[in-house]
Amino acid sequence: MAIDWDTAVIGPCMDVFGEPVTYAPAAGGMFVVTGVFDEAYREIDSITADGVPLTGEMPVLGVQLSQFAQPPVQVDQLTVQRTGITYVVKEVRLDGHGGAKLMLGYLSG
Repeated sequence: MAIDWDTAVIGPCMDVFGEPVTYAPAAGGMFVVTGVFDEAYREIDSITADGVPLTGEMPVLGVQLSQFAQPPVQVDQLTVQRTGITYVVKEVRLDGHGGAKLMLGYLSG
């Protein structure tokens, strides 16, 4: 039995943890999606020769791909409605289950 990740997992997570975001694709247009925003997502960028992890911090938005007519791409822009801060999509990381993590860069605020 296959799991419907979009309906069983991603959708309910967006309902509980998501917030409205105005999304502006580079190709034009604008629409509202629900996403899970994290202003200070931390990941390991690399490991030094001594084995010490070097971390970086950046804003990210977790999204449900079924909310998009066209998949998100690098250079799209979005504004978190709660803060009014606008970001540019630096990288799209698909999760293989119908979601993606959008790695963001600050554009304005």
